[in-house]
Amino acid sequence: MLTLSLILLPIIAGLITLAVKGETAKTVAVVSAFAELALGAYLYSSFVPDATSQFSVSYDWIHSAGIKFSVGVDGISLILVFLTTLMVPFIILSTFGNNYKNASTLFALILFMQAALVGVFTAKDAFLFYFFFEAALIPVYFIAAIWGGENRIKVTFKFFVYTIFGSLFMLLALVYLYLLTPGTHTADISALYQAARVLDVETQSYLFGAFFIAFAIKMPLFPFHTWQPDTYEEAPTAGTMLLSGIMLKMGVYGLIRFVLPIVPLGVDKWGFVAIILSVTGIVYGSIIAIQQKDMKRLIAYSSFAHVGLMSAGIFSRNIDGIQGALIQMLAHGINVVGLFFIVEIIQQRTQSRELSRLGGITQSTPNLTVYFIILMLGSVALPLTNGFVGEFLLLKGVYEYNVWIGAVAGLTIILGAVYMLRMVQKSMFGVTSGITEGFADLTFNEKIVLFPLSFLVIALGVAPNIFLKVTEPAVSQLLSIIK
Repeated sequence: MLTLSLILLPIIAGLITLAVKGETAKTVAVVSAFAELALGAYLYSSFVPDATSQFSVSYDWIHSAGIKFSVGVDGISLILVFLTTLMVPFIILSTFGNNYKNASTLFALILFMQAALVGVFTAKDAFLFYFFFEAALIPVYFIAAIWGGENRIKVTFKFFVYTIFGSLFMLLALVYLYLLTPGTHTADISALYQAARVLDVETQSYLFGAFFIAFAIKMPLFPFHTWQPDTYEEAPTAGTMLLSGIMLKMGVYGLIRFVLPIVPLGVDKWGFVAIILSVTGIVYGSIIAIQQKDMKRLIAYSSFAHVGLMSAGIFSRNIDGIQGALIQMLAHGINVVGLFFIVEIIQQRTQSRELSRLGGITQSTPNLTVYFIILMLGSVALPLTNGFVGEFLLLKGVYEYNVWIGAVAGLTIILGAVYMLRMVQKSMFGVTSGITEGFADLTFNEKIVLFPLSFLVIALGVAPNIFLKVTEPAVSQLLSIIK
């Protein structure tokens, strides 16, 4: 019931939030989010680090079709459930400095999206996974469309069309695999693993393409990324945090949960192409990030580059690459949520995100400067920060796959440092401009968000085995399936 509670709690809290107004809605949202975090922490502490699926619940959903409401947690899904429960309270807290119209609706949509995200990461039935995969799109669409920038309708429509288009390919692949299962058919994911074993290389290649397109758009990977920068820029900061901090991990998770174990022959044939696209995205995204003048857009491209490295590590199909992708998803979620919040703080104070208009902020903001630099160093993978652990394992995994591809992927270390240090230098240091004079340091509410995130940057870098030992058995079992 613990897994089911993690899905139901934000739904119930979201409905209550819709029914109340003002400060009460805010209180209900943040209290329920921290209650969800407490449940997530209890789930993590109670998890036995082996390869089994735990805290499982299964009910008949569409009995005649063999489709069940079946959820459970293994080491791979646990890390992402924990990320989701960890980030949402801070995303909600980060909105407290803004006066949103219909704020109760915004908070409710965030909670509904949290429920869908937990559902994605815990689903053991393929059609239940698809249901939650699509359900997570609806709240963030309305968040961006209602509270976004001037071009929000055009941008969010493009985002919606892209993701729905990709998901249709996945649905076709799932239906095909479902019809291959024996007897009255079942949508159990483990049964799909077995059903796909009889397929030849050509058929698995088609299925690989269907799954890959769906997940590559969601992440996104090069060249399926064109919706991302505009959507991240136009969405309100809370929506951008949800998209970059958690939602893009659905695509990375899908590669691990579906692509590798279901179509290993397809990965054998097309995995090299996928890695080339992933590494291209690393270099391309980094170069574009270096040229950005808008802080929010710069972080959007940096996120695009980081996802490319995660994808390359997964398709390397070794334990270092997949372990690196899992720990990097957690680290990236922490870092990017913190960085987007700092950009929001700067924009609120100065009404600008343009690097050319900023400067000298550090002269009056010792607290903001410290937190900004810690989160930036985590993003560029400085040793003893959270980003270093995942990036080291990912590069090691890609290097083991192919030395030359690993060398190109390693450019992320140099290019990442260039664009992140450039952003900090131009916004925080130098001479103050007309809009940064008298820039106020962090408020108490802002410190409540940034201090825990900054602490996690260091804690995860110092003690990564807290998470790596939990994911390793499930990853090892996955590798035994695909090899």
